[in-house]
Amino acid sequence: MSFWLYALPNYVMAALMYSLLARYVLAFFLAPDTGNYIYRFFVRITDPLAAVVRFVSPATVSGQVILLFGIVWLLILRFAFFLAMTNAGLAPTVDG
Repeated sequence: MSFWLYALPNYVMAALMYSLLARYVLAFFLAPDTGNYIYRFFVRITDPLAAVVRFVSPATVSGQVILLFGIVWLLILRFAFFLAMTNAGLAPTVDG
């Protein structure tokens, strides 16, 4: 529990990243207006993040590519967060 300051934000970013990935994959099999509750859950969870990515992306980028951009940007953010926490001594290390 000594690394909760690192683990909790990293866990939230990972959950968002994998939720975006799940929404992207499910979009190939389901219609956008489907009644599937799992797909609607992923849409509801990831819509705020997709809106932020859409705001900073060029207008020519389509909806599905926005999800891929979000996945990549979250991966970069997680890596930068890991580096920042490691430099501050707040991330777990191999030697304990």
